[in-house]
Amino acid sequence: MSQEFNRYKDAKFSGVDAIRQAQTALLRQHLSYAQKNSPAYLEILSGVVAAGFELEQLALLPFTEKKDIENAPQSFLAVEPNRVADIVLSSGTTGRPLQISYTDQDLVRLAYNEEQAFEGCGIQSSDIALLTCTIDRCFVAGLAYYLGLRARGATVIRNGHGMIESHAEIVRSLRPTVIVGVPTFLRKLGLTMQKKGQNPAECGVRKLICIGEPLRGKNFETLDLGKELETLWNAKVFSTYASSETITSFCECSAQRGGHLLPELAIVEVIDDEGRVLPAGATGEIVMTPLAVEGLPLVRYKTGDISFLEDSACACGRFSARLGPILGRKSQLMKVRGTSLYPQAVFTALEEIRAVSNYYVEVASESELSDRLVIYVSLQDQNCTREMLEEILVAKLRVKPEIILEPEATLKQKIFNPASRKPVRFCDKRSVYVR
Repeated sequence: MSQEFNRYKDAKFSGVDAIRQAQTALLRQHLSYAQKNSPAYLEILSGVVAAGFELEQLALLPFTEKKDIENAPQSFLAVEPNRVADIVLSSGTTGRPLQISYTDQDLVRLAYNEEQAFEGCGIQSSDIALLTCTIDRCFVAGLAYYLGLRARGATVIRNGHGMIESHAEIVRSLRPTVIVGVPTFLRKLGLTMQKKGQNPAECGVRKLICIGEPLRGKNFETLDLGKELETLWNAKVFSTYASSETITSFCECSAQRGGHLLPELAIVEVIDDEGRVLPAGATGEIVMTPLAVEGLPLVRYKTGDISFLEDSACACGRFSARLGPILGRKSQLMKVRGTSLYPQAVFTALEEIRAVSNYYVEVASESELSDRLVIYVSLQDQNCTREMLEEILVAKLRVKPEIILEPEATLKQKIFNPASRKPVRFCDKRSVYVR
């Protein structure tokens, strides 16, 4: 496949008609390519005529789920094995790593996606960016950010999963203007620097590109964690969302009201539990059809993530839809004594309690109709009691969790598992009654 998406890179500034025209042309090419080159889609898209295919018809096509790729990974591959340039391993629903194969062209597309995202939040060639996310272990995030920053012409410091002290020294000596990382880690880095007499607000960092954890609420309001980061670093914070399987990411622009879709790279739908496409503003599961992908050309891929689309014109001048904050994972929905909630709602509530230094959440089956929610918490303010935490969380979540106080060192052993590339704060122990 060629870099056809480059022809349409300005569509997002040209209006909804230009976006529709671009997506229609690229979708037809994508469907034709998938039919011809992917054994799985030769069967799945049997009878589909790519030429003349309209956007409205997309909702008639079947979904692709992660388990489908897990069960037959080679049947979804659309290139010969010797064309694969990079292999990414993403967590599978069964616990088996999901292999995602990128071609050289896919890596070009990946760099373009991140370059456009970084352009939207104002990163320039004069910036120096510190990466605090891993670029190894078959993980794509660090590689994607590196390629995108270099495409912008920015200088990159690849410190990865270094120790806090290592990052603090780099901030002090090399004075990056941008840091990319997980929000809670960036807060910990800033607070550690403060304790050692170094003021992060005076270190020259002006932008924090935050990954893995949401910074906005349902109305795009900045959560307490985001406000704390802005004050701590004297920097603007930008939230991102990405999917390894679809080689597509969404980053906030200068308006900071949702991650922009690049219409030349993906079509995004939001569906309800019955698979019906929802209108803009309605919350449901994100479904993505990535365009111009060679190695793993997916159609209507169910991500399992819950959010919504905002389709009003953005103050930045783009007409492309924006993805709201990730509200949870569909498979992680809990029902605690009649109230439904996602782990992310618990995380957000805990992040806003300053007395809490760390936390870990477990859910187990209590009955066929209810789950048991247990929250393990360590405290940095010893004047705070379990009863006080319970009262705050009941007010925020409308459910009464079981709270267990533990030393922070004990919690860190649960959260930072050497076998995982990411901090793990949620454990689902539901079995008999799991939905």
